[in-house]
Amino acid sequence: MGKKKVVIALGGNALGNNIKEQKEAVEKTAKVIVDLAKQDLDIVITHGNGPQVGMIQNAMDGLATNYDNYMETPLPTCVAMSQGYIGIDLQNAIKYELHRQGMDVKVSTILSQVEVDKNDEAFKNPTKPIGRFLTEEEAKKNQENGIPCMEDAGRGYRIVVASPMPKKIRELLTIKTLVDAGHIVITCGGGGIPVVDDGGHLNGVNAVIDKDNASSLLAAELNADFLIILTAVEKVAINFGKENQEWLSDLTVEQAKEYIAQEQFAKGSMLPKIEAAIRFAESGDGRRTLITLLDKAAAGIAGETGTVIHK
Repeated sequence: MGKKKVVIALGGNALGNNIKEQKEAVEKTAKVIVDLAKQDLDIVITHGNGPQVGMIQNAMDGLATNYDNYMETPLPTCVAMSQGYIGIDLQNAIKYELHRQGMDVKVSTILSQVEVDKNDEAFKNPTKPIGRFLTEEEAKKNQENGIPCMEDAGRGYRIVVASPMPKKIRELLTIKTLVDAGHIVITCGGGGIPVVDDGGHLNGVNAVIDKDNASSLLAAELNADFLIILTAVEKVAINFGKENQEWLSDLTVEQAKEYIAQEQFAKGSMLPKIEAAIRFAESGDGRRTLITLLDKAAAGIAGETGTVIHK
């Protein structure tokens, strides 16, 4: 029997909201990752980038607004920047924790492009808010210039972009090669840099790929045994927040789909995680998705906690 392979999708609580918070958060995250590495697992790490890419986009927008010699920075470039600096913080924290525990394991970060279909229906209905808040006047001007905006939860207007489904991870062979060589690999940050294939030329597109969808695809393509989606709760619940709330330990794909039909999972938070979990579980025999807290990941793999979704 070879090593079990796990893809770990880190949630926002594993990274913090700014540079200082991130440095502190990744130290804790690194300890969890190294504890898993001790279990003789092949580990691939993915992560979100919501606060970080927003920070980068805001800074770049400010530069373009205040200085005539700077152009606006495309969103795919901002995603690439976020992958780089989140990746290096994670990589260094994990390397230090491995060193501290006397373990000789290599850690690599791969900037990754994820291909989407340029005809994806999501491009006709952009819904993902990004960047700084705008005044109504700025939003109207953007709309006149063909840049879609929408009001965001009573806080102001923001530019919205598409969130298409990931189709292909372009650096997959590189990732596989490093995993097979025993590296802990950090990749597909922020869902990957969104690109379309234009006759062999990869062009970035103004979109945000859901991190859990990209992680599900990566786990399937790597033939992983486990996809671990780390979030803010130890287990998934139905009737969440109500008197008859029920925590779930074990879910078949059919049960999960039934709960989706009952609208048991919040659209902006748990629903996309459950949908990504189902896609991975359905992608091959013996594939299981675990949803749990960061510090419960090892116990979840051991079957002691978390919610497992399987065929």
